[in-house]
Amino acid sequence: MIDTSQLLLTEYEQIKQEQQARIGFRDNLIYATLGVMAAVIGSTLARTGHLELLLLLPPLSVILGWTYLVNDEKISAVGRYIRNELAPRLKELTSERAEIFGWESAHRSDAHRNSRKRLQLAVDLLTFCVAPLAALTVYWMLGPKDWPLLVTSLVETAMIVGLAAQVVRYADLAR
Repeated sequence: MIDTSQLLLTEYEQIKQEQQARIGFRDNLIYATLGVMAAVIGSTLARTGHLELLLLLPPLSVILGWTYLVNDEKISAVGRYIRNELAPRLKELTSERAEIFGWESAHRSDAHRNSRKRLQLAVDLLTFCVAPLAALTVYWMLGPKDWPLLVTSLVETAMIVGLAAQVVRYADLAR
């Protein structure tokens, strides 16, 4: 027969494995985004006179950025669940009143967390929003002014602004 504490510890191990997998996937999305940027910019430079290729960068950045954001939020949700649900339930089952899973709270209270989170927000915005907006700016300044492409670029701008709002919203700047 399995007791409650064993069940909770098993749950902890499983969700930590999920969190670890999501961290690896999320971090690799940065490299994927940089690769996509290099490919789009390289293709644009290789095909002189085809600046409309830059219009590929915003939707690809939004897709990768949204996937990054969703994974980052799930990583944070796992930490919240451990801190707010799992640890208190396990603490009730132990005879000691020691902190359970202390790292889940301790790493959030270091003196540099706020500056680190703000820097991460800047990096996320630069990677997933500013870079595609720069590509759009180059297209608007130098590219063909065909109305379907201009409409596409405006829709892409709205998508990027929407993603930027979500990135800021989920930045988790609070202690």
